[in-house]
Amino acid sequence: MKTENIKTLGELKKAGYVSRSIKDELRDNLRAKIIAGQPTFEGVHGFENTVIPELERAILSRHNINLLGLRGQAKTRLARKMIELLDEYIPFVEGSEINDDPFNPISRFAKDLIAEKGDATPISWLHRSDRFSEKLATPDVTVADLIGDVDPIKAANLKLSYADDRVIHFGMIPRANRCIFVINELPDLQARIQVALFNILQEGDIQIRGFKLRMPLDMQFVFTANPEDYTNRGSIVTPLKDRIGSQILTHYPENIAVARTITHQEAKLDQQQSESVYVPSLAKDLLEQIAFEARESEYIDNKSGVSARMTITAYENLLSTAERRALKSGATTTAVRLSDFMGIIPAITGKVELVYEGEQEGAAVVAQHLIGDAIHTFFPAYFPKIEKLEKDIDASPYAKVLEWFFSETGFELLDDASDTEYKKQLDAVKPLEDLIQKYQPQIPFEDKYFLKEFVLWGLVEYDKLSKDRVEEGYQFKDLYSSYINRL
Repeated sequence: MKTENIKTLGELKKAGYVSRSIKDELRDNLRAKIIAGQPTFEGVHGFENTVIPELERAILSRHNINLLGLRGQAKTRLARKMIELLDEYIPFVEGSEINDDPFNPISRFAKDLIAEKGDATPISWLHRSDRFSEKLATPDVTVADLIGDVDPIKAANLKLSYADDRVIHFGMIPRANRCIFVINELPDLQARIQVALFNILQEGDIQIRGFKLRMPLDMQFVFTANPEDYTNRGSIVTPLKDRIGSQILTHYPENIAVARTITHQEAKLDQQQSESVYVPSLAKDLLEQIAFEARESEYIDNKSGVSARMTITAYENLLSTAERRALKSGATTTAVRLSDFMGIIPAITGKVELVYEGEQEGAAVVAQHLIGDAIHTFFPAYFPKIEKLEKDIDASPYAKVLEWFFSETGFELLDDASDTEYKKQLDAVKPLEDLIQKYQPQIPFEDKYFLKEFVLWGLVEYDKLSKDRVEEGYQFKDLYSSYINRL
């Protein structure tokens, strides 16, 4: 509700406005959305049957909430989405620092103003977008930052005694009265600061210095925390955990389809980039599989997690790699190649926490392992399984491809080859065309060359071909002739 004509408390009363607490407001608006069959947390994917029902139950229960999960699991996104469950506008006493409800004022300023002016008290309107406050918990956060302190400058300017509560400067939490207040990475907040939140969560009031304040704040608290923090950097003190109504566990996407949806939604691409670079469906799947492989890798600390931001930035890097190649060759359009995946390594190395074995290998080598593991995992879904020991090698579906490489001295795919040169190089391996026609006849023409390259990389991962990095690209060779040459 918002009426431009309502500018005083008396007009608000005549309009029949009914005041509600923020938790009741969230609850009522959520009930209305559920009854109408409308989505409640639109744009958050993969949580439809897990996290979102729990979050809805917490809101219906009027609980303060702790979202517990590894990095990159949309915890802050969920908290920000709660704004959409608020009324579009709410009235507050004009000039109030803490958004006083005209019908339930709690600050000295609002009470005195209403006592003085009565129904003529001026009213302002607060939009829901302004009813969200967020604070990252860092070790340097103080009680004064969050709750408030005595302001000696205000006391001097107004010529007030320190015994007068008008000398108080309110902190972030009182200023977020009637708002959603989010504290990110709660375990990083020092224990003594966490203790200062006890009264606010349980009794709803605040304590500043020696003042006997009774200010029942109307707040919806949302905390976020990483399970790793409980042991590595800090912890949530037990009495504070006890005062948080619902603790909800978040998780990473459970399948490739959901992961692809998230990446496509979040990747920052302009129209020119999207139109000039074609991305085969298999390339998108491989990109997401890299994150799944990373979460299971022995080189990566799985307690730290692998953020969804990794695949988002990797996707952006992948398109930029193809775009750069097209610009260098003077082409206006191009398609992503499997060799372009080497361009996503910088997006991987900065977003994974390596264990000791991973540090020994090196971040870039681990990233290449992950790309290889993703290819290894996907290969049997497209082509016949490759056995390590084959009784009849000539009967293998890959016999003619391997035979071609045995008779050739070397086959190179150059990084910056034009599309024409790239296709010509792959077309030279004629058995690849027969293999695709037999096992993937329905593949779109635009995806065919990516699939041809995928076969070569797959044969490398299954130890049927060798792949070496040369100055300007990759060289594929028969495994045995390569081994003999090295000897």
